[in-house]
Amino acid sequence: MLRAGIVGLPNVGKSTLFNAVVANAKAEAANFPFCTIEPNVGVVAVPDERLNVLAKIASSVQIIPARVEFVDIAGLVKGASQGEGLGNQFLSHIREVDAIVHVVRCFENDDIIHVAGSVDPARDIEIINIELGLSDLSQIERRIDRTRKQARTSKDAQFEITVLEKLAAALNEGKSVRQVSLNEEETEIIKGLELLTYKPIIYAANVSEDELATGNHFVETVRQIAATENAQVVIVSAQVEAELVELPESDKADFLASLGVEEGGLKSLIRATYMLLGLRTYFTCGPKETRAWTINAGMSAPQAAGVIHSDFERGFIRAETVAYKDLVTSGSMNAAKEKGLVRSEGKEYVVQEGDVMLFRFNV
Repeated sequence: MLRAGIVGLPNVGKSTLFNAVVANAKAEAANFPFCTIEPNVGVVAVPDERLNVLAKIASSVQIIPARVEFVDIAGLVKGASQGEGLGNQFLSHIREVDAIVHVVRCFENDDIIHVAGSVDPARDIEIINIELGLSDLSQIERRIDRTRKQARTSKDAQFEITVLEKLAAALNEGKSVRQVSLNEEETEIIKGLELLTYKPIIYAANVSEDELATGNHFVETVRQIAATENAQVVIVSAQVEAELVELPESDKADFLASLGVEEGGLKSLIRATYMLLGLRTYFTCGPKETRAWTINAGMSAPQAAGVIHSDFERGFIRAETVAYKDLVTSGSMNAAKEKGLVRSEGKEYVVQEGDVMLFRFNV
């Protein structure tokens, strides 16, 4: 299961948001730095209304959504890359995730202490990015030192040093590795380093409940910064999400409507994280269950079958496939077959987002 790490400065709403993301999580949210030391981990369902539609068509007994794992990582501070505030330990936690959700405080509240004394998203983002960048730079420099001896006789090692020096130069200019243009060969060189500033990122602009529908000038600042990195911004209100967890299901829609929104930012954040990781969904459905399966974009039909079970991939014969929209329009699998909308796809077929599939295979 792929993992997304929730990071940010202390007291920006990370643990409150995490508790809302994972409704039964027990991350401590407190008004002091470093209340989270060991990372809290929770698995969340990816909201997908298509599951309910397919389950109704197939009269399924059970619905099983796709899932993403979220990790609540302790607040970083200035100097984290030199070990401040247990920084090295926290940075190692970030290195283990596949994507970063950077929570940025975009609300004023005198009762919640800001570690830097004021609300300034640009400064906060810069602090985190500098620490991540310094950590990457230190790692790259150590790698260059270890590779120099090999480079005397190895062209591969010489090429690796060239790539690493290119990244080091960008980091010294205050850029992230994400902002460096890399070809396929260069990307392969750095894959094993798990560089922090190379991980895909979403900025979660945490606003007060009154500004969830409209955002504010702090959010605009975050958007401007994100645009330079081709990063995405999602507006959330950790406080709203915390309140939603406590409400009965029947009252949630009315509460959100009173704030001028149809849904909280949480669902948008989970969906955006799922897409950020380059993930796609295909479905299987029948009387027993309707299920969303997670694959990487570009996977072939046998590879997608292998996500269910390795035997499916090894013995793959063909996949009976219909697009979600075609199945819904037809009203049933039999009706879709009668219209010629159910296709028989072979080993070369690349699975598309929303495909509904039945695999034929030899055991």
